[in-house]
Amino acid sequence: MRTTLLVRSRRRLLALLGSVALAVTGAIALPGTAQAANILTNPGFESGALSPWSCTGNLGSIVSSPVHGGSKALAGAVSSSDNAQCSQTVSVQPNTAYTLSGWVRGSYVYLGVDGGASTWTTSPSAYSQLSVSFTTGAAQTSATIYVHGWYAQGTYYADDVSLDGPGGGGSGDTQAPTAPTSLTSTGKTSSSVSLSWGASTDNTGVTAYDVYSGSSQVLSVSGTTATVSGLSSSTSYTFTVKARDAAGNTSAASNSVTVTTDAGSSGGTGFKQAAPYLYLGWGDPPSATSVMSATGIKWYTMAFMLDSGGCNPAWDGSRPLTGGTDQTVINQIRSAGGDIVPSFGGWQGSKLGANCSSASALAAALQKVIDAYSLKAIDMDIENSDEFENEAVQAKILTALKTVKANNPGLKTIVTFGTSTTGPTYYGNRLIEQAQSLNADIDVFTIMPFDFGGGSDMYGNTVNATEGLKTKLKSTFGWDDATAYAHIGISGMNGLSDQQENTTPAIWTQIRDWANSHHIARLAYWSVNRDRPCAGGGVVSNCSGISQTNWQFTSITAGFTG
Repeated sequence: MRTTLLVRSRRRLLALLGSVALAVTGAIALPGTAQAANILTNPGFESGALSPWSCTGNLGSIVSSPVHGGSKALAGAVSSSDNAQCSQTVSVQPNTAYTLSGWVRGSYVYLGVDGGASTWTTSPSAYSQLSVSFTTGAAQTSATIYVHGWYAQGTYYADDVSLDGPGGGGSGDTQAPTAPTSLTSTGKTSSSVSLSWGASTDNTGVTAYDVYSGSSQVLSVSGTTATVSGLSSSTSYTFTVKARDAAGNTSAASNSVTVTTDAGSSGGTGFKQAAPYLYLGWGDPPSATSVMSATGIKWYTMAFMLDSGGCNPAWDGSRPLTGGTDQTVINQIRSAGGDIVPSFGGWQGSKLGANCSSASALAAALQKVIDAYSLKAIDMDIENSDEFENEAVQAKILTALKTVKANNPGLKTIVTFGTSTTGPTYYGNRLIEQAQSLNADIDVFTIMPFDFGGGSDMYGNTVNATEGLKTKLKSTFGWDDATAYAHIGISGMNGLSDQQENTTPAIWTQIRDWANSHHIARLAYWSVNRDRPCAGGGVVSNCSGISQTNWQFTSITAGFTG
């Protein structure tokens, strides 16, 4: 969360859509009798990874929703300065006709080939198919196809992209590879199955292996092993594999193997917390106990614990750790039957994570606060370029959290960070991956689903972002759905966000109900200081900017049970 008046300005997608003139070609009839096949690799993104696609600005990601076919799709998180172009280069034959097609969703989505034909559509609420034909040059042996959105127009999605025509393995190559052999399962969980098989042979070389579940292709890989994820627990699946060469020739199917996934788990942290942010240094702070009495809320997330110099924690970097206003309010909250979780960091100020010299020094600073208040949980709000976009600082924070968790049995650790509408960004993914590699044992990964760039569907964007986080947690930690949800938190922004997104009480109720139905771990919002009406008031520190009743968002949040 931000301590500035306009809480966050992570993205300013304010560029206006200019006029666009694109030449769109129709089909061109040219000679060519070689076998037509989709010569793209990972055309439906079912591998769960981008490769061999590459995306500008690291703005491409693989998502589980919305998809056109299979279980995965491409999401391009365009910005005001980058259209999130994702491309793939393939071998082609000279003087040959090709047809490029794909299913896309979003505002102003483009499909084309570098230096040649392109086409576009706008279809923000449903997938629509684009198709364009082109002919290679007399000496052309490769082509780069691409899909992209348009500046400041929101995230686009693409799925099931196809470049139909002969591959570049040599004109007239019609010999298919031999079938893969000895397909077997090498491992399984409640949500994944690992496979291996014997290599195929081909006159020009095998370029990919396509993995099928039943009749549906679910993965395309270059080697002879694969892990199919996103499966349902206690469910039987039958897999086969086919080999493919550069000309698009496909082998017969391998032997089939049937695998039943493991039983699901309701595993998780057992931690449930409804804890809106309360900030005593800003925004006409209300009486914490009066709000508790009016709403039934029990927990507050207290903002912000910063560095007062020399890696020493202090409230807002200036108010004393103990003996001041903050301790008085905390004592009142606890006397009224509630409790608090302090939030370290935020958007601005001198942060312990960035300024402490080492993970051990940071752990010692955290321990001072834990000891001062006999804490049950701590929240690390990791934002901005000094912490969130600094991988070394990310690692320092995670290592410190691992240390204090080991030294304080029962302590719950929370990390809070920004997100795109489809799930974690590059740095969010990196944070999760580092948490896994460091064995940090983080209890709750909380995303802040707002400041998306003017997105109007705050319920849909929040759900999509949370589902994207779930998918990342599953793939990184090997968890099933229930376990992943039990490690997830949502921290929204009530009323108007910096970018004039409007989360109304009705929308926040929908989000809370969704959070309850999926049994996530934590629900918070920024902030109780703003949980007062001021219709037309804009984005200010002491009211929501919309019509509501006093403490309405806090009352809704108090209904979160996980």
